[in-house]
Amino acid sequence: MKQLSKIQTALMLAFLVTVWGINWPLTKAALAYSPPLLFAGIRTLIGGLLLLMVALPRFKKLRFKETWPIYLISAILNITLFYGLQTVGLNYLPAGLFSAIVFFQPVLMGVFSWLWLGESMYPLKIAGLILGFAGVAVISAAGFGGHISIAGILLALGSAVSWALGTVYVKRTGGRADAIWMVALQLLIGGVLLVSSGHFSESFSAIQWKAPFILSLLFISVFVIALGWLAFFTLVGSGEASKVASYTFLIPLISITVSSIFLHEPLTVSLLAGLLLIVTSICFVNITPKKLKTPALAAEKKAVH
Repeated sequence: MKQLSKIQTALMLAFLVTVWGINWPLTKAALAYSPPLLFAGIRTLIGGLLLLMVALPRFKKLRFKETWPIYLISAILNITLFYGLQTVGLNYLPAGLFSAIVFFQPVLMGVFSWLWLGESMYPLKIAGLILGFAGVAVISAAGFGGHISIAGILLALGSAVSWALGTVYVKRTGGRADAIWMVALQLLIGGVLLVSSGHFSESFSAIQWKAPFILSLLFISVFVIALGWLAFFTLVGSGEASKVASYTFLIPLISITVSSIFLHEPLTVSLLAGLLLIVTSICFVNITPKKLKTPALAAEKKAVH
């Protein structure tokens, strides 16, 4: 996949963490008008259809007979299991605790990328990943109260594991499938599976097609689902998956800040403490030790000459 410039990477990361951060309070508001699985499926299908229109002119790059297993597996891991387990699990755990467990994903990504993608692992990166998770835990601490369900914890862990495995899988197989077709088809396949699940367990008549719901649905479908996932996998494909994942620690921070402004949820000292831990985490993960940097630079110069 084509390498992004530093400016392109920074802009894409800023866009990604912002829209994915806004997604949580928007989804919370939208669920007052729709059953969860149907809402997850409809927004994913709309996002997939939008990207399909972009992908169709690149039809020759689809190579469906050769690549269909890639699309299917990535759809199951990144969309169906990630959103499905997440939606069901929120019924068993407080939102703060659930989101903290889900954002254990960057730590898992660091381990999986080291095991299966050959990415480097060193003490500073390990410390950074742990600090990032600690930051999310501190930010989400207010939601740790209430009944703690083993089923809810397992569903949250399942959501984190499926997202981490799905990201590593896409990174590992990315060279065999077109990037836009990869995102479009996994959204379409995952969306169909989610809507089908919702059809059997929920009711379409329960959806209230009111202006707030429609506006939230359209924003999430376009920016969070279609453009968000495309940006995420573009970033993962052009750099180290674990380093890209480290920036997703910022998502709960943005989510809580937006919630405090628009949903009048309180801002606390824990938010500032979590911010400090997350920023430190991102710095640690993205600092490459000299002993690792020197061989990489030498290889790069050799490739140029």
